Amino acid sequence: MLDKSIEALRVILKRNPGTPLPPVALPPGYSFVTYEPGDEQAWAEIETSAGTFNNVEEGVKFFRQEFGPFYNELRRRVLFIQKDDGEKVANFMAWWGYTGQRRYPFMRWVSVKFAYQGLGLGKAIIAEGVRLMVEIEGDCVMYIPTLTWSYQAIKLFRWAGFELDTTEIAPGGYRNQTAQALLLIGDRI
Repeated sequence: MLDKSIEALRVILKRNPGTPLPPVALPPGYSFVTYEPGDEQAWAEIETSAGTFNNVEEGVKFFRQEFGPFYNELRRRVLFIQKDDGEKVANFMAWWGYTGQRRYPFMRWVSVKFAYQGLGLGKAIIAEGVRLMVEIEGDCVMYIPTLTWSYQAIKLFRWAGFELDTTEIAPGGYRNQTAQALLLIGDRI
């Protein structure tokens, strides 16, 4: 769950090529699946449960506006964890951003439904997501733009081989406030 009691500052994490891929372990009754048409509803439910949006409708609208133009990319870049009964409970996006002509591979929209947090699903979706990123983009530098509100997730990203980046000014167009953010959350990550 996001901790919106602290100031929202942008934190940039970076994974260098050659960083070992973390192990993947899903509990029994769960599997990885990729995006299918209509899954924006499940994505919005997950993100709303995690505190990203105020309601599911807001999340669906955002998804369609932000990612609708890239419909052909969604099937290969959006990953879910699904329960055996078909409920999707976690999501991951292997996306990108640009600064000028330079393309930055980004992990974005990594969330687990609140009721399913603490079961190891966060580590599993991140580990499988990193594998997906390497498969799509190659073993290159990858980034995660996140916020101080997500300090619990930052621990998981670091477990997966990502390091805090304070040097790049605005990778992929995201203002890097990591140095300032560390003053707020350094003892929590």
